[in-house]
Amino acid sequence: MKRSIMHLHLLLPCAISMIFFAIAATPVDLLGCRTRGLLALSVALLSGLAGMATGLIGIRKKIRQEPGSAWWMISTVILTVPVAGLIVLA
Repeated sequence: MKRSIMHLHLLLPCAISMIFFAIAATPVDLLGCRTRGLLALSVALLSGLAGMATGLIGIRKKIRQEPGSAWWMISTVILTVPVAGLIVLA
């Protein structure tokens, strides 16, 4: 497995998810309730939009039977974690 593929499809989406949960776990006294909520909402929104884009790329590659569609779908699943976390935590 190439290292760049692993960075692109696993580590980067996991970092976005970790940023979301780090914001969610931050004490209210540190950032304030509104700021913390807006930061979490913006990270979840960007993650959801990126997840939709990677999902479309993965579906397009699967239809065209190009290699690498599974990597794009793995990225999609990881990028939807902050969206689900926002729904559960809100």
